[in-house]
Amino acid sequence: MRQGVLLLFLLLPALGQVQIPFWHAMDGPAGRLLAAFAQEFNARQDRYRVLPQYQGTYPEAEAKLVAALRTGSGPVLFQAELSFFPRLVAEGQALALDPYLDLEMAFVEDLFAPAWNYGMVEGRRYDLPFNTSTPVLFYNLDAFRAKGLKPPKDWKEFERVAQALTSRQTKGFIFVTDPQAWLFEAMVTSRGGSLVKDGRPNFTSKEALQALEMLHRMVQRGHAQARNLAEATFAQLDFVRTKGMMVMASIANWPAAENFSFAFALGVAPVPREEGGKVPMGGAQLVVLRSASEAQVQGALAFWRYLMEPKNVARFVEASYYVPVRKSALPLLEGFYRENPFRKVAFEQIAHAQERPRLPQFSAWARLLAEALEQSLKGGVPPRKALEEAQRKAEAIR
Repeated sequence: MRQGVLLLFLLLPALGQVQIPFWHAMDGPAGRLLAAFAQEFNARQDRYRVLPQYQGTYPEAEAKLVAALRTGSGPVLFQAELSFFPRLVAEGQALALDPYLDLEMAFVEDLFAPAWNYGMVEGRRYDLPFNTSTPVLFYNLDAFRAKGLKPPKDWKEFERVAQALTSRQTKGFIFVTDPQAWLFEAMVTSRGGSLVKDGRPNFTSKEALQALEMLHRMVQRGHAQARNLAEATFAQLDFVRTKGMMVMASIANWPAAENFSFAFALGVAPVPREEGGKVPMGGAQLVVLRSASEAQVQGALAFWRYLMEPKNVARFVEASYYVPVRKSALPLLEGFYRENPFRKVAFEQIAHAQERPRLPQFSAWARLLAEALEQSLKGGVPPRKALEEAQRKAEAIR
């Protein structure tokens, strides 16, 4: 009996802990580190217990969350991809965090503005910065050197470089039509355009048409190959096997790429830009769900503050290659960047970064745009016709 009482006494602190289920989409080195962060946070205090749970890719995690919310279940903390986050706000599922945050001005000023500002919707804060990325241009450095080429700085130069790299065996560029059209968005914003204007889809803009006409022209001339997301692995293999010489992707794709054995030196360059052009932020933010209790909200915020400690920001960047979200983490990353200067390319683009549109419909609009890109680049539909059809369908979504 005494042993039973003693066992119950020892279990009481654990039983009294506030549970913080945390759904995320991080696998590989980043996912393992996230699990380690939770273990460390749980060990350093006894009030909260963060329970990280990998839910698959962003789309898979989003589908699981939507299903869970219908039944009144789900996590306390959710890693929301940037285009999905506005939907959670619009549907009232994301908790406004202003009443719970009491951040020192020095802390806020230490956060990079594009990542911090994204969480504001109509003057209220609904999410917290976590993993921020920018798109970059991965390229075959050996092939560039052999032909005396340099990474293209603008799109006219990009098209010329892709042509120079094309042969009977290789394509100069591989373009992946991702479901959220993020890479295509980069081609539009880097020209000074936007996929949204005055709260409406802006798919037929001059910049969007120029971007798709360029891709369509490159595919038709054999200088580029288009792949959809289902074919993303083939795109990776084509690049690794030197069947494609350039590919655009998130900087966060780099750790996964290191699982392959490259037969060439890997180069990384900024996205080509016209004067005044921008690159769209990528990645995700952390959202506290509205169903969370007061204690769970406080625990989720305490865990986020732990993630934001400069040493932990640096550790996460080294594991994931994401962009650091705090300036004070930069001195801790000097060795990491010095070891391979290409690692700093995505971070340096923060000076030209902009937030993705914060509209609840944007995610659905982007999927329609991605379908139009595939129809044009893989199905031969003329660019203007494909974009006009995507615009018409997007405008019908309310």
